Amino acid sequence: MILGIDVGGTHTDAVLLDHYEVRKKAKVLTNRENLLDSLLKVTEEILSDEGPEILDRVVLSTTMSTNAIVQDKISKVGMILASGPGLPPSMLTINDDTHFVSGYVNHRGVEVAGIDHDEISKIAEKLRGEGIEHVGIVGKFSSRDPHIETDIGDSIDGKFKHISLGHRMSGNLNFPRRIATTYLNAAVWDTYNSFIDNIKEFVGRFKTDFPIYILKADGGTFEISQSVKCPVQTILSGPAASIMGILSLTNCQEDAIALDIGGTTTDIAIFAGGIPLLEPLGVTIKGHKTLIRGLRTRSIGIGGDSRVTYENGELTVGPERVGPAAAFGGPSPTPTDAMIVLGLTDIGEKEKAEKAIAEIAESMNVPLHDAAETIFHSACETITSSVKDMIDEINNAPVYTVHEMLDGKKIEPNLLYVVGGPAKPMAPRLGDMLGCTTHIPENAEVANAIGASLARTTTELTVLADTEKGTLTIVEEGIQLTIPREFEREDALKICMDKLRERAIKMGAKEDDLEIEITEDQSFNMVRGYYTAGKNIRIKAQVKPGLISNFQKGETR
Repeated sequence: MILGIDVGGTHTDAVLLDHYEVRKKAKVLTNRENLLDSLLKVTEEILSDEGPEILDRVVLSTTMSTNAIVQDKISKVGMILASGPGLPPSMLTINDDTHFVSGYVNHRGVEVAGIDHDEISKIAEKLRGEGIEHVGIVGKFSSRDPHIETDIGDSIDGKFKHISLGHRMSGNLNFPRRIATTYLNAAVWDTYNSFIDNIKEFVGRFKTDFPIYILKADGGTFEISQSVKCPVQTILSGPAASIMGILSLTNCQEDAIALDIGGTTTDIAIFAGGIPLLEPLGVTIKGHKTLIRGLRTRSIGIGGDSRVTYENGELTVGPERVGPAAAFGGPSPTPTDAMIVLGLTDIGEKEKAEKAIAEIAESMNVPLHDAAETIFHSACETITSSVKDMIDEINNAPVYTVHEMLDGKKIEPNLLYVVGGPAKPMAPRLGDMLGCTTHIPENAEVANAIGASLARTTTELTVLADTEKGTLTIVEEGIQLTIPREFEREDALKICMDKLRERAIKMGAKEDDLEIEITEDQSFNMVRGYYTAGKNIRIKAQVKPGLISNFQKGETR
């Protein structure tokens, strides 16, 4: 059996799947100050009548890294950048503890200038003197040759708690994004590793072994012990869980809108021909543009528990959440209370909901029902407007799915999937406003937990070969090999596929789930004078995001 857990901003959900069917589900309030407490409670509820020995695997979707970044609860990080010529330091400095050093490689990965060890030593001592325990090291073109980064790292090894190297974050080029990704990885390392230590301690109480996976931003998973090496991969795993949940609960094969409406936020995603969209360069979080491969989503501060206020003649719904709906003892009126007053749902205590909405009605000088309708419509309108903006934004650029780029594709969705707690009362109105046929999947209230539980392990790998230099670099693994001049594209392709398979298995993938594809394949001659001096070969491959083997879309019940 599979246990899937999604830690949301309002609730922590869990499902127990038996042959892809929901055998049991549970929901507890999320303790934002102690996420482990929420995980313990929901797991104990799920396993109250079962022994842990029934579990084949456990998959978590966690907001730990995302919350740490958004709430600025991150560690101080010293950044050491080997930038070389080009962009000025003002465009690359990411914090007050950014230092630029000598040494760099060019676009081919050829060293132009070596590092100055005395310079590195002085920077290290300065950072240590300021109490900094985490360092990020990034060199321009480090994905072409990582030795500048590794040399700097080796020279300060043992002086800091943790060192993040830029080339290990991604094989893609983009120096500013690599800096941001490395910085965030170092910044959340303490918080994330503390969380993982607690999870391991909790699992140890069961006295039985089962693999534990964490959901990543791309909708894939990796094994928990592997996740500690690159915790930044887990940012935005909550919205990714929404997409994977809808993917598992439906058999969508057309353009569609997917909404996950929670208590605090609404996550928006778009499908092209039933396939989730991908951020082509990397996800963005709190203004930081990263190289983290992720599903294309948008989160807005509207949910069932969003605070409603009426001040200076203006009604405001969200983005703040100050507690549950008034119908459940919360301190302020919410869209959920409005839906209760309108008779769209019968949850909670109707009298408390009416009292809360009555305060807004009095301020607006309108009847109770009219105030509730205005609140409800405003919440739906905010969601609708954000969906339309996202579609326009997508249609003004090339469309990238998790499988391919769709050149010239225009997204024209006529289908709306809605999951989450407020799905049933809100879906009909949202469908009308968006001009879409609406579908609420079975078990929609725990779709995220289902999506996490059924996601396959994903990863990608980049191989660069330069036969003139006689080197081959396996970027994400930080490996460099010597190759002969007669090395060919086919040789690079075989190495890439073999190493990707090894990497995926190490991260927890099963052989049946290894749906591998080549995403980049380039080879060109390098000419010096009138002669071919060698070949430059670039191969990039991925294990495609998707659902675990033997599972068919829409099969979960």
